[in-house]
Amino acid sequence: MSGKYTPKGVIGQAVHGFEETAIAVLLGLMTVLTFTNVILRYVFNSMIIWSLEVVLVLFAWLVLFGVAYAFKVTAHLGVDAITNMLPHRGRRMTALFSGAICIFYGVLLAKGAWDQWAPFADLPPTTGKWFPTGLDTAARSRSFFETDQIPMPSWLRFLEDWINYGERYSKLPRMVPYTILPIAAVLILFRICQAVWRIWVGKAESMIVSHEAEDAVEEVAAMNRGD
Repeated sequence: MSGKYTPKGVIGQAVHGFEETAIAVLLGLMTVLTFTNVILRYVFNSMIIWSLEVVLVLFAWLVLFGVAYAFKVTAHLGVDAITNMLPHRGRRMTALFSGAICIFYGVLLAKGAWDQWAPFADLPPTTGKWFPTGLDTAARSRSFFETDQIPMPSWLRFLEDWINYGERYSKLPRMVPYTILPIAAVLILFRICQAVWRIWVGKAESMIVSHEAEDAVEEVAAMNRGD
């Protein structure tokens, strides 16, 4: 039984399309910025000084967004040489056990992502070593931290009053690029739960894809045969 995700309904297809479009846009922006900077540097002896930092931010967003997307479409790599030797019930129980571990990891990731991002947004991180047990209101705010080179857009000036007590930013506050941390962590946890649920209800047998190499070889062989 395939674990591949197939969107159903208008909303499901719209969300699926949005995620794929967002990933394509991030990759496209990275390509355009990098290409533009190369042309400026080697042809006009100039450069967009903040483009490298923006590309790094976009790449981080792309990776974190892609991790959640890969859980949804069952695209994460894995090894099933041992589990394939088990009977159907054994494979299902093993998949559910690994899913429970992934959920536990997703909860830890979400807590860590919030605790990392919150001080930059002038919000309190959580207390507790493993699970959130409250909010640390005594934690020092880091909302005044800025990126190194990314200029501050005028349409984000409202953040100066919201999180920086009216002080002006000369560069983009780090709160903005770091916002992907809690968003991606929650999305990853949600997608893991979706994948485990598909296994629970019998719509999938695994959270991973492990035969992409064989599939790729078969596709090339089919092309060579003219199929």
